[in-house]
Amino acid sequence: MIIQKTENSRISTFDPNNFSFGSTFIDHMIICEYENGKWGDVKLVPYGPIPFTPAMMGVNYGQACFEGMKAYKDKDGQVFLFRPEKNFERINKSAKRLAMPEVTEEMFLDGLKALVDIDREWIPQGEGMSLYIRPLIFATEEALKARVANKYMFAIVATPAQSYYSEPVSVKISDHYSRAANGGVGSAKAAGNYAASFYPTQLAIEEGYEQIIWTDDATHEYFEESGTMNVFVRINDTIYTPPTSEKILDGVTRDSFIQLAKKRGIEVKIEPIAVKTVIEALKNGELKEVWGVGTAVVTTQFQALGYQGEKLVLPRLSDEESYAAILKKDLVDLQTNLSEDPFGWRVMVGHVLETV
Repeated sequence: MIIQKTENSRISTFDPNNFSFGSTFIDHMIICEYENGKWGDVKLVPYGPIPFTPAMMGVNYGQACFEGMKAYKDKDGQVFLFRPEKNFERINKSAKRLAMPEVTEEMFLDGLKALVDIDREWIPQGEGMSLYIRPLIFATEEALKARVANKYMFAIVATPAQSYYSEPVSVKISDHYSRAANGGVGSAKAAGNYAASFYPTQLAIEEGYEQIIWTDDATHEYFEESGTMNVFVRINDTIYTPPTSEKILDGVTRDSFIQLAKKRGIEVKIEPIAVKTVIEALKNGELKEVWGVGTAVVTTQFQALGYQGEKLVLPRLSDEESYAAILKKDLVDLQTNLSEDPFGWRVMVGHVLETV
């Protein structure tokens, strides 16, 4: 790895009590270029612009994918990653679906650890605080040709993060727009998936909702995802979540919630969730809660469902009654070293660059 430390650290300007998620960036980033059929050296360099032209193929033809993950700091200042091998596996799954070169485990994990280590001061400490990390791969070849590109970049950038969506939100069940289709790229974290979701979400916001529950493209009769999250439904004391597929992202937080629920003895059924089943359960009092999970938000609880022109209010449970709240606490405690880790998910980041 080639390391170039910044000579102008911005850490003194960072206020952990007052910062903007997603637009406050740490001092460094990882970059690695692919050319002539192979990846070059991984470089840890000062964060900043990279020169590209509007003819860059990633911009024109959409060969771009990314991951979302976090680093956490415990009360003693120790730093941890959470299940990074899952993000490594998934970024390569996405890259393969988009005909891009896969990255090596060494590139991905060593790059992550080096970046988190050198900028560990940027990781805010406290409840709900973390460092959000964005690994990505995109085509960089300068050519207006609709074909697989010959040049790519792997990069990792990061931004301090705090809790958001702290209050329950209202979501509209989509009956027209779809997030993904059979044979498409729904199971990949393709950049274009998110671009295509913005317009329907904007329409839902104009109707008074914060997000959308995406339904299947063929019939709109089954839940798939919610916004950029996997979705969970609790009917009586059973949790339901749709199975992953080529339309549904294999979320790391989703898998963690499933395993934590099973550890608590909560019944989890991984099966298709019919919209009509959820609406009927709500009307007869059996629907207890609906929520979304994802890396950035961890958990977002829903307070109302928009369906066929109606806004249907969900029950409001206390944190002691809510499976969503209980499992969120279990997960965050594990991530931040406040509880034991029986799964081996927590990965400590040592001072790997202390002699550099």
